[in-house]
Amino acid sequence: MSNEYMLENCRLCARNCGVNRLKGQIGYCRSSKNLKIARAALHFWEEPCISGEKGSGTVFFSSCSLGCVFCQNHCISQGDMGKEITIERLSEIFIELQEQGAMNINLVTPTHFVPQIIESIDIAKNNGLNLPIVYNTSSYDNLETIKALKGYVDIYLPDLKYFDDKYAIKYSKVKNYFHIATGAIKEMVKQVGEPAFNNDGIMEKGVIIRHMMLPGLLFDSKKIVDYVYNKYSDRVYLSLMNQYTPYNKVSEYPEINKPLNQKHYEALIDYALNLGVVNGFIQDEGTCSQSFIPQW
Repeated sequence: MSNEYMLENCRLCARNCGVNRLKGQIGYCRSSKNLKIARAALHFWEEPCISGEKGSGTVFFSSCSLGCVFCQNHCISQGDMGKEITIERLSEIFIELQEQGAMNINLVTPTHFVPQIIESIDIAKNNGLNLPIVYNTSSYDNLETIKALKGYVDIYLPDLKYFDDKYAIKYSKVKNYFHIATGAIKEMVKQVGEPAFNNDGIMEKGVIIRHMMLPGLLFDSKKIVDYVYNKYSDRVYLSLMNQYTPYNKVSEYPEINKPLNQKHYEALIDYALNLGVVNGFIQDEGTCSQSFIPQW
């Protein structure tokens, strides 16, 4: 599938809008043919093997194919904050982040710009880019989109948000989330294989599946842990996150308009350990704060 065709008949995400972005048509994510980013900087709050001591070279792309009511970055994902740039400029940003000492190039919410990103990576590599590329996604990516990234991405950092589709429909306005996400993740694991690290413990290739626990959804979170461990065992890392912060539109959903119960999070950790999970990351108590949300 050519980069041009992916924009002429846009089905990069599983919403399958089918719009012609080359002719100015706009789908659910409200993105045109032009790249749009909100922030590019060293980021120190990813998993330790991603950020290291020098930071991850993170590029936050504007807009998103999901509509999570609790989104912490809603001003860019749903409010369209950001600046349009060229493909060539993005390639320059990659090189600039490398020169600043970044551990990797971290593409955050990149799904709807995959064709342009591929071109940017090609240009940057021709100009000396030699860092691992991290694809940091909600996982509502169509399979063909992930296949197009083969050879471009070294580390996949996918979310696995929900097991039960009723929560995906209610809180992210999408259908078949678990089916779509697990299909995409299967292709990610197929592409990059088992995790590999350099001598400093920085990941060079592999998959880290993220799950942010939501208030009241301990049972659903356990189902996610079951699936990941039974499917992949130690071939992937599982990152269990407690940083949920009541934010954005959650006042309309009283059941999640509250902080995460720390005891429930600890119960999820115990569940994962008892199941046999070894390769994983957990978060300290106190990360559920707006102070951990980047300033745009």
